[in-house]
Amino acid sequence: MLVLDANILIRGVLGARVLSLLRMYAERVAFLAPDTAFEEAREELPAILERRGVPVPPAMAILDQLRELVENVDSERYRDFEMLARQRIARRDEDDWPVLACALALDCPIWTEDTDFFGCGVATWTTDRVELYLERAPDREQ
Repeated sequence: MLVLDANILIRGVLGARVLSLLRMYAERVAFLAPDTAFEEAREELPAILERRGVPVPPAMAILDQLRELVENVDSERYRDFEMLARQRIARRDEDDWPVLACALALDCPIWTEDTDFFGCGVATWTTDRVELYLERAPDREQ
């Protein structure tokens, strides 16, 4: 299992590498993201796309397709870890607490490009290194 931050969902829409990794490993590794990560990506993407001159509707359709590869985790599954997550990330970006709480609740690492998660007590992987984890991650069924 691997919890994705909103910036990874955004990269999944904007670039080829994240989407390729998700497709390559989706049958073996459970990719998850808190509901707030999908909401954040949906809010931020239109402005990013417009700045880049990328048509918004097709790109947003890709974000919708990511839901087939990345399980949306409802807040009820990680809510009990909110206080701990907020404490661990308070000096950085407390708004990111749902991603950390989700990782704590599910006892798995985070895939992010956000350095705010570094040193939070949960393993973090960046896109340039995540395949090292994915190659050795336990199968979904285990």
